[in-house]
Amino acid sequence: MANTGFGAIGSGYPQSVTSTTQQELFQFLEDRFACALACTECARACALRAGLVDPDGTEEQELVRRKGIMCAEVCDATCRVLSEQNRLDEAGMRIQVEWCRTVCLECAHVFDRQPGAEDGAKACRECAQACTDFLDTLN
Repeated sequence: MANTGFGAIGSGYPQSVTSTTQQELFQFLEDRFACALACTECARACALRAGLVDPDGTEEQELVRRKGIMCAEVCDATCRVLSEQNRLDEAGMRIQVEWCRTVCLECAHVFDRQPGAEDGAKACRECAQACTDFLDTLN
């Protein structure tokens, strides 16, 4: 018998979802989309902040630049994982989203120490919260 439904390999849904209500499916999809959208916004804000830092600046400025670039790259990769129909299983998706959440919080803490980086820190925190909400959907 062919493996079809929510647990089908490559369906984009967690493999552990075998029986679900329509409302649970909608919640999963909404949280997945909200997380991907927050990742996109965070990647944009982090890339912008990193681009504003002088590459030959102080050690603290270099930290802001490196964290901003790393956060933008992780958020971009996470958005792609969440947006595409791929063959990543639930465990792989969970690891990617948890990594994104961790990097966003680290970046927010670094941005907090920089004048004018409030919008970037806010975007990072909102992305981390969206990741948390999506991870709750997987549980």
